[in-house]
Amino acid sequence: MNLKEFNSLVDLFFHQAEKENSQTPFLEWLNPKNKKKFTWGETSANIHKLAKVLKENIVDGDRCLLVSENRPEWLIADLAIMLANGITVPAYTTYTEKDYKYLVEDSQPSVIIVSNDEMHNKLKNIIQEKGFIKKIITFDEIQEADYENKYLNFNSIIKNTLNENDKIKNLTLKRNSAACIIYTSGTGGNPKGVILSHGGILNNLEGAQEILKPLIDKRPIFLTWLPLSHSYEHTVQFAQIAVGAKVFYAEKIEKLLDNISEAKPTIMTAVPRFYQNLYNKININMKKAKGLKAKLIKATIDLGKKELLKQKMNFSEKFMNSLVNVLVRKKVKKQFGGNLKAFVSGGGALDKEIGEFLNAIGLPTLQGYGLTETSPVVSCNPIHKIRVETVGPPFKGNQVKIAEDGEILVKGENVMLGYWNKKEDTEKVLKDGWLYTGDIGEIDSQDGYLKITDRKKDIIVSAGGDNISPAKIENLLSNSPAIDQSLVYGDGKNYLVALIVPSKEFINQKEKINEILNEINNNLTLVEKIKKFHLISDSFSIENGLLTPTMKVKRNKVIAKYKNILENFYKSS
Repeated sequence: MNLKEFNSLVDLFFHQAEKENSQTPFLEWLNPKNKKKFTWGETSANIHKLAKVLKENIVDGDRCLLVSENRPEWLIADLAIMLANGITVPAYTTYTEKDYKYLVEDSQPSVIIVSNDEMHNKLKNIIQEKGFIKKIITFDEIQEADYENKYLNFNSIIKNTLNENDKIKNLTLKRNSAACIIYTSGTGGNPKGVILSHGGILNNLEGAQEILKPLIDKRPIFLTWLPLSHSYEHTVQFAQIAVGAKVFYAEKIEKLLDNISEAKPTIMTAVPRFYQNLYNKININMKKAKGLKAKLIKATIDLGKKELLKQKMNFSEKFMNSLVNVLVRKKVKKQFGGNLKAFVSGGGALDKEIGEFLNAIGLPTLQGYGLTETSPVVSCNPIHKIRVETVGPPFKGNQVKIAEDGEILVKGENVMLGYWNKKEDTEKVLKDGWLYTGDIGEIDSQDGYLKITDRKKDIIVSAGGDNISPAKIENLLSNSPAIDQSLVYGDGKNYLVALIVPSKEFINQKEKINEILNEINNNLTLVEKIKKFHLISDSFSIENGLLTPTMKVKRNKVIAKYKNILENFYKSS
């Protein structure tokens, strides 16, 4: 498939839908309490039906807020919004009412689509006070809401019959048309809306196509569990369309392993937190092994690493490697449904040791790199040449270079159109068509593989791939009269912790500080909450080298000084 031929993601979907048998299963939610299944034909018809309703309530370029857990209706709604010439604004289900209020006030959506009562309850006060919201559409039935004829239910919409003449024709969408606005944390606190184009995502799919091609020999199966409001998974859904996949939506994170066994995915996308947990679980079980079993496991890891590094093996090593393929690696793969060809890791840095281990035991893991601003993938390791210490070569169509100060710059159709309503912020990172990523790296002169060495901007990327602004949280902490200074830590970790310098009056009042922290946590999203903290008596100052002359905290210096304390937070969890 030549993705350059398409003007929009809508064109891509309907092209693929016409190729597929209308009765072929496409989308399925593995939720026993709310089973949903749609064929390619049903999906196509439902997109048209919803798009017609949306078109009656929006003008070209209007934003539509989409708040839902992962489920088949998510994809249908996303494409229906685009077909109606609207712009999708996905939002995390974990947001607080305050977060939703900011998003609504910033993007001013004409339509809000929510999944259920729980999501609706977070938004109903905002909906009632904003006159620019014309329609509220829910996937499930909700309790009575007085919206003066503003309310519609998805199931009632798709029950309607639709004549061929009533179907919306996509005539105006171009590759440079805005497809979605995905909000991501900024250094100043408030999220920034990243405007991604149809062409940007299609361009990203070209690179994904090259990565996926050697992994697919029949209809692939995907299990979607990362939030579709995250740019990574949002783009993955279009890769699923492009390869004609069968897509399962996980019930919930707690049921993920059961869902994997049921779906038997060919490919799974995940973030470092998943691989950390997987590594720990497998490692614990392997360490329990004794005798011959223990020797086989050791041989599996040692020989797997040798194979990964393309090191020569003698005859006995080749024989043993073939043997453990059957006795160990095949059994490991079976735990993941037996069909898994590869994991694809993104959304944060994957630990080298974990990457080597997973590849060695028969779970090929391809690490990539990207940002929301790049639609989102910049580069990824190919299956035939995995270098776990790198993030692979740039995707086709992506230009990457290293600035004089080491910053990674990216240019191409995949780069965002800009930040919504933030011209100055846009101009800070987009210069002469180059996106200044804020990450420091180097490019191998021999094979062009990209390696991330540091982060220039003060953004924490959690193990779950969430972008978190420490400045936002630190400002909230320092706004309390009980707290003079603070530093939030948790890059690549499962949760955040903090160093707190209390004011003199509260120097020995840990319980009071804890109360204040709990109050602050109530106004933060789940990924932003501070789980643990440590009180320190020494202030950050220019004199002790922990502040710049302009009174900015030297984060790296503070982290280095208190490294043991910070890392000990995670040893006990």
